[in-house]
Amino acid sequence: MDAVAHTGTPMLYLAFGLLVAALVAVDFLLLRAQGSHRVSTREAALWSLVWVAAAAAFGAWLWWHLHGLYGAEVARRKTLEYAAGYLIEKGLAVENVFVWITIFTYFAIPAELQKRVLLWGVVGAIAMRAVLIYLGAVLIRQFEWIFYVFGAFLVGTGVKMFLFTGKSADLGGNPLLRWMRGHLPVTQALHGERFLVRERGRRALTPLFLVLVLVEVTDVVFAVDSIPAIFAVTADPFIVFTANTFAILGLRAMYFLLADMAARFHLLGYGLALIVALVGAKMLLMDVYKVPVTLMLGVTAAVLAISIAASLLVKPRASR
Repeated sequence: MDAVAHTGTPMLYLAFGLLVAALVAVDFLLLRAQGSHRVSTREAALWSLVWVAAAAAFGAWLWWHLHGLYGAEVARRKTLEYAAGYLIEKGLAVENVFVWITIFTYFAIPAELQKRVLLWGVVGAIAMRAVLIYLGAVLIRQFEWIFYVFGAFLVGTGVKMFLFTGKSADLGGNPLLRWMRGHLPVTQALHGERFLVRERGRRALTPLFLVLVLVEVTDVVFAVDSIPAIFAVTADPFIVFTANTFAILGLRAMYFLLADMAARFHLLGYGLALIVALVGAKMLLMDVYKVPVTLMLGVTAAVLAISIAASLLVKPRASR
């Protein structure tokens, strides 16, 4: 058993929560100041670098903090766990991006309206993942065999991702979307960035609200895959939560960076499927061989790099 299994304290969680709240508040203030606009590739790349730098800065602070409390070995190990968890979550988040592109395209949402939806989507994602991480930590603490359940689930998910990569989703047949359209008052047209309007004397939801719901639900579905994947790297809830949160904070910038060239990364889904399956296998074999975090970090980075390079070198098959 890890001698330092839980590095988080109530004060650390509170401080990190305030930090995240401040970062999100700055995002909202910038959105209000800039107004609705199409996010350029240059702006998205700049913000992606900002969020990666923020995650790296937190990792450096984490090492310094743990080094002072527990020594160099614990600080090194926990920081590597944080880095591996962040990289895994960042890679798997690309699947979110691909689905978001499908959702925005289906509803014909103009590029200048997408920023606000995704900002609220990030806020909801952080809140929901905090709950899921807490539940996962409770399950692991009470039932250690749950690791094997997570492992089998991730292997199955990896196989499913591999089989369905490249296949387009049918949003028209989505049961949640059909239910919302059948039971909720929804306007036919968009009303700018508004989610709720008054139309014909009654309050009605706009299609932008339906998009927000689908974005949030999509993230919950992907979180069920990605959170167990990080728990395969570390059972420390604070490391899981911080790595996950920083990856999510940069997800909106990643979307705008990849939105116009998602088709070029047609092989990335296979690499992500392989990563998920390997993480699941690591969980299943944890009593046979304990995979070093450095090896997991290196394999994850290598698979992502090879998948991206192969996507750029190999042209996608022409659709018939």
